[in-house]
Amino acid sequence: MSPMVGAMTLPRSRVVDALFVLVVLVTGLGEIWVPFDSRQGDGNLAAATLEVAVAASALWWRRTHPVRSLTVILAALFLPQLVAPGFLLFFGHFVPICIAVFSVARHGTGRQRWVGAGLTAAAFSYGNLSVELLGGLTEILYHWGVLAVCFSVGWWQAAMSHRAEESRRQAIRAEVEAAEQAARAVLEERTRIARELHDIVAHAMGVMVVQAGAAEQVIDDDPERVRKTLNTIRETGTEALGEMRRLVTVLRDDSEVGLLAPQPGLDGLEELVDDAKLSGLPVELTVSGDRRDLPAGVDLAAYRIIQEALTNTIKHAGPVPTRVTVAYGSDDLTLEIVDDGRNQSGSGDGHGLVGMRERVRVYGGELEAHARNGHGFVVRARIPLGS
Repeated sequence: MSPMVGAMTLPRSRVVDALFVLVVLVTGLGEIWVPFDSRQGDGNLAAATLEVAVAASALWWRRTHPVRSLTVILAALFLPQLVAPGFLLFFGHFVPICIAVFSVARHGTGRQRWVGAGLTAAAFSYGNLSVELLGGLTEILYHWGVLAVCFSVGWWQAAMSHRAEESRRQAIRAEVEAAEQAARAVLEERTRIARELHDIVAHAMGVMVVQAGAAEQVIDDDPERVRKTLNTIRETGTEALGEMRRLVTVLRDDSEVGLLAPQPGLDGLEELVDDAKLSGLPVELTVSGDRRDLPAGVDLAAYRIIQEALTNTIKHAGPVPTRVTVAYGSDDLTLEIVDDGRNQSGSGDGHGLVGMRERVRVYGGELEAHARNGHGFVVRARIPLGS
């Protein structure tokens, strides 16, 4: 599936918000016009319809702007009471307020939660004192009790969600650290083996040089000895060539499938993004400009930069929304990887960024890597494509 398809699909949470708006609107209008037994008091039908429509519509922003949504609902339902008494509705008035109070506790920050709680307390205190139908002890206990339950449930769900997200991030970090330790152990072992094989090859080459010198000294006087010497050189060279092949095999990365296999490039970028998504990282890919063949080195460098940036995001920020942009210019290639993470500890000090800078520097390009206003991290690279 193309990465852009996921970006164009309406998130499930927004579908739920739309259903909330529709259900509350239809139920509230039915309560006014049918009317339901829950409608109390006297009022203007048109004014009540407008109140319910505004309150229901404000629920669309209950996740993204919970305090703003609650404020609009409280204003739409209580401010008209200052002008003239109107209908008191359970489904059209109280239910939207309960949903908004829950949303403030569930989706708001610490300060937003207390602001929302204060606004709700002020609005209902005014209602209990000024609206006759809301002044009874039973009404007061019922309304304040239900609102307290809604707020508590929302707070509890937010705490559970935060705990689950933190556990997921810790699991990802532990997995990445374990993979790094395993890779480091493999690298150390390969280095040791390579050093040993290097000594073997160096010794074999030394033997070949000595034997060749000896053969040169007796080439005219003892042809048989020369023949044996050349045979020794051939056998030693064959052994050295075998050890050299083993040395190359030890130093070769396991991800390489063979000497004749092509190195990765931007043609494999979609597959790289899909792999990142399977790892839990929500990535959005955008490619602009005239896509064309690049020099092999530049193509590989661009791929590795994006790969390393996504790896750093998973390691340091966890599964946060990430945007990858590749822009083909007339004389340069621009890469931008931006994530919305909050924890950027160590993002700018690892070997990954050092490798990125070296790859860009080889081609005379530029690299920026820094925190984004305290919220997220950005890696931006520009690689010239001219001669």
